[in-house]
Amino acid sequence: MANQDSPSTPPQKKSAFGIFMHELTRGSLIVPILAILTGLLLGGLIVAVTTEQVYTAWSRSPLEAVSVGVNAALRSYSALFNGAIGNPERIADALASGESAALRRAFNPFLESLTKSVPYIFAGLAVALGFRSGLFNIGAEGQLFMGAVASVYVGFAVKGLPAIIHVPLALGAGALGGAIWGFIPGWLKAKTGGHEVINTIMMNYIAFRLSEYLLRGPLQRPDTTNPISPFIETTAQLPRFFESPIRFHLGFFIALAAAYGVYWLLFRTRLGFELRTVGANPNAARYAGMNILVITVLAMSLSGALAGMAGANEVLGVNYTLAPAFSSGYGFDSIALALIGKSHPVGVVLAALLFGTLRNGALQMQIAANVPVDIISVMQALILAFIAAPAIIRTIYRLRAPEQQEDTLHVRGWGG
Repeated sequence: MANQDSPSTPPQKKSAFGIFMHELTRGSLIVPILAILTGLLLGGLIVAVTTEQVYTAWSRSPLEAVSVGVNAALRSYSALFNGAIGNPERIADALASGESAALRRAFNPFLESLTKSVPYIFAGLAVALGFRSGLFNIGAEGQLFMGAVASVYVGFAVKGLPAIIHVPLALGAGALGGAIWGFIPGWLKAKTGGHEVINTIMMNYIAFRLSEYLLRGPLQRPDTTNPISPFIETTAQLPRFFESPIRFHLGFFIALAAAYGVYWLLFRTRLGFELRTVGANPNAARYAGMNILVITVLAMSLSGALAGMAGANEVLGVNYTLAPAFSSGYGFDSIALALIGKSHPVGVVLAALLFGTLRNGALQMQIAANVPVDIISVMQALILAFIAAPAIIRTIYRLRAPEQQEDTLHVRGWGG
């Protein structure tokens, strides 16, 4: 009887479902899923204990206080779901009526969640690519700003081009702006040994102040004293697929294509193999003849380009102009996204969709249930903490240790 592990037996290809079940059972997916579930449960508990009606009910009866707290948590999550996905009753009524205006209003929350996930996908991929290369890129926020500055300038200063040329040109300018901002700490790391964590943090400050200077000077809109740029030309705007108020635009599919591109680069090309090898063991990579200097600079530049695309998509697809507070911290949140997604492009996309959904639903939760949007940040922090410390999840749910070592990312940033 032939041995299944015999070298003569060709490996059998697994289906997508088989791969998913394999990853789920070996523990690499079950921990993030349970971490998200636990974060949501604790978030509901925080909502319950911070509701004033609970304390009033506690003076009457502890059982009534528990009931009021549970109802407050359920009401909050119901509002979060309606704000992020849509009201099921409104969706059903809109589908039954078939009216285009009703359909737009019903599906707008879901499409807005996808729109909000676009900068998260790009920025998360930027940090994940750095992790895979052994680099801790904390400068995604600054690279995002410089990408936005470059794209908005090309968007309003270049005139007379058709959209088919102007849009790629503006996107390319955004990627180039971010790449330059990533190249500098990468070159300092490779040539002088400068710590990329410190350098990227400093580059963030330079980017913030530089963009403010530009928005109060060369890039300021002439008809206002506010630090805001002129609107970009209509030929530079990313196409939207539906009428107002839906803002869903082409950038979402560009982000998905970028995720596939990063996957293909990392796991299907020689350059990706070298990036991962340098990230896992730079000494072994050097012994194998790989050029550590070039690979380090290239990795930081590519990471910066992806972060720059996050800023460019916000300018070209959503805002059509640039203001100092256009980012809600996408670059900083991207570190959490890369960790939640285990620095795999698919994981990053799923984590970005989760963050986009939570952020979009938070506003409705605040309006309908009078719950601060900061609760969403608390839940994200809890989820990240549980994922960063899987032993807590394994202890809470009494999970067995994985039979094989989970994928480990070797980030040299903290070690110098």
